[in-house]
Amino acid sequence: MSINKFSFPTIIHFGAGARALVADHLKANGIRRPLIVTDKGLAPLPILADFRASLKGLEVETFAGVFGNPTKSQVDAGAAAARAHKADCVIGFGGGAALDVAKAVALMTTHDGDVLQYAWDHPQVLPITKALPYFIALPTTSGTGSEVGRSSVISHDETHVKKIIFNPVLLAKAVFADPELTLALPPHVTAATGMDALTHNVESYLSPAYHPLCDGIALEGARIAAHALEKAVKEPSNLQARSDMMMSSLMGAIAFQKDLGAVHSCAHALGTVMDMHHGLANGVMIDFVMRFNIPACGPKMAELARVCGAGSTPEDFVTWLAALKQRVGLPANLAPLGVTRSHIPALVDIAIVDTCHQTNPRPCTRADFEALFSAALQ
Repeated sequence: MSINKFSFPTIIHFGAGARALVADHLKANGIRRPLIVTDKGLAPLPILADFRASLKGLEVETFAGVFGNPTKSQVDAGAAAARAHKADCVIGFGGGAALDVAKAVALMTTHDGDVLQYAWDHPQVLPITKALPYFIALPTTSGTGSEVGRSSVISHDETHVKKIIFNPVLLAKAVFADPELTLALPPHVTAATGMDALTHNVESYLSPAYHPLCDGIALEGARIAAHALEKAVKEPSNLQARSDMMMSSLMGAIAFQKDLGAVHSCAHALGTVMDMHHGLANGVMIDFVMRFNIPACGPKMAELARVCGAGSTPEDFVTWLAALKQRVGLPANLAPLGVTRSHIPALVDIAIVDTCHQTNPRPCTRADFEALFSAALQ
């Protein structure tokens, strides 16, 4: 498989073996002391050791303190490691959590204060005024698309409330999207992250915001995921399916600059209250929210049904989503994940103040979120 290079929204080297290009790229840009930011799960695996060994001629250090959803304390520890190493580059190597922490580590390497004060909605938001270390990203999952994003989502350690740091300076200088890095993902992770990618494309396309460029990307991204996800789950060594899911993930993250919708508001609430994996939360909630959305965007949902091979009507699309969840091994509803009706008030409190549903095709009230979470418990 050839490696393709394109620049949208940043330089992307896409294809099997792209990771082998990193060392020469860094040296060509004058980098000498990179810090790899990764998660605890990847740290002991050959995939990281092999990548680190490929960075010959560079003084490399690794911070492997990322786990679960990214938090302020992880960023603080990573930034301390970067300063101690005198890092001139941060390499994000991992899934969405590791990449989000890596971006924030790059920020806090050269900036003072509390990382959460750089969130766009903080009442005393701090400005980003200094240059950041050179940042590159290597995704090892196909879901968040954080590698092509200009934002970092970081949670408060105690409350688990997610805050979004958004600034163009967080965008990676280069992305090395190598589907071989995803071959060892277990089926349940492939399924959850893949549904995350699909959700990004679907919600971006259905958002009423005006952005025809993103609409085209999102529709094609949904088509690619629809035809590759189940195969990637059931045939983990299928490099074409893995490549397709990585491309769909990239496309979804590029498209959602148009904005997202109520599936993400629900998922953010589940992440805050239940500490649930973001992709899993999106995957479980998507068909419930799409059914709710039918009255507001029937024609566009029918188009999604067509490109995904689901049929020709909005109802066909929702039915297909529910069946896809089952085929890739995700639970049909929230009950098996420990969510009970006693959690609904707290979930609604978070979802209603989340900004994503402001661009949902159908407006959502507190009563609507109560109904959505209730439906997802039946």
